[in-house]
Amino acid sequence: MRLPDSFYRSVRSRLAEALEQRGLDGFLATSPAEVAFLSGFFYIATERPVYLWLPRAGDPLLVIPRLDEEYAAQQGVTVPTVTYFEYPGVVTAEETLASALPRPGGPVRRIGVGAGLAVGTFRALSRAIDGATLETTDAVAALRLRKFPEEIPFHEAAARICDEMLAAGRALIEEALAAGGPLPREDEIARHVIGYGTDRMYAEYDLVVYTTKLAGGLVYAGPNSALPHGLPTRRRLQPGDTLILSLGAAVASRFVESERTFVIGEPSAEQVRYYEADREAQEVGTQAMVAGRTCAEVNRICLDVLRDRGLGDYIRHRQGHGIGLQNHEAPWVSDGDRTVLAPGMLLSSEPGVYVPGHAGYRISDTVLVQDDGPRRLTRYPRDLASNIIEGIR
Repeated sequence: MRLPDSFYRSVRSRLAEALEQRGLDGFLATSPAEVAFLSGFFYIATERPVYLWLPRAGDPLLVIPRLDEEYAAQQGVTVPTVTYFEYPGVVTAEETLASALPRPGGPVRRIGVGAGLAVGTFRALSRAIDGATLETTDAVAALRLRKFPEEIPFHEAAARICDEMLAAGRALIEEALAAGGPLPREDEIARHVIGYGTDRMYAEYDLVVYTTKLAGGLVYAGPNSALPHGLPTRRRLQPGDTLILSLGAAVASRFVESERTFVIGEPSAEQVRYYEADREAQEVGTQAMVAGRTCAEVNRICLDVLRDRGLGDYIRHRQGHGIGLQNHEAPWVSDGDRTVLAPGMLLSSEPGVYVPGHAGYRISDTVLVQDDGPRRLTRYPRDLASNIIEGIR
């Protein structure tokens, strides 16, 4: 579960060109996703900082806690590394970085950082690196907009596992129906599918790495499903429920999401109406994800399907978002994002219909933009007939 060193060298070479264009002396990666993307070192963020210095010219430098030194070696990280003992420590991580910065061409003046840098970290770095200014830049974010060919197989593997998680959640409900006992609770389904996805990772890969999580699941049914980001509760499923399984998985921290809406038993006319409207919007919106269109235009095309069906009041969010080393990242398939879609972008297509007091309906696929059109990586069936869960009670 590791990309070759040639991938990281290629990424850093392109970053150097971007820094040259922006007049920056280097880039300082401060988040798990940035560090993983540029060096292949995966870690869980704690109070102990990790910094990756990438000069415009010269060798990179990774600053990590000493307790992570063996772990970095286990991952096969080849970037030159220096360590600090502990946090907060007598010598801080920021001071360790400042003293190790090579300055063969003179002092470092302009350092690029990501837009998400915390204010406290910004101040600590500014104090330690005397004479330098920290400037937010999109240099790395722009590189991450379009996936490199080496990354796609990991996303594809995650998509397969994510689809299997949906099937595992469905099977748990079908088993309960066949047994004639009580249906599972939302939290029980969530635990089951997350455990299934995690087990699949460890069964298939020798060294499992991630920046946030391997598998995740939001499970909500009945009226709870009308809350787009509601957390699973102890509510037990009931016959007639609308159920959303909102699942995600990551291989080498390359995320996908696969979300489906199910109906427990024969759907009512109301359920059919809302489901079919959302399915059509998701299909139209997915096919609109072609290179050359802006994110805002694709979002409008998608959500107009729901508005034209008289469901505009039940729209609670945009069509989708970018996916990569984070499960939510740029670009944003939303009003206000004028980013032009290009081959290599990976996006969610997940319009939703949310009817308070009744239920929610959302279908999501992870979609790769290609020269010849969009390609869904997730393949679980989307038609209503395939997502009716029936059994003898």
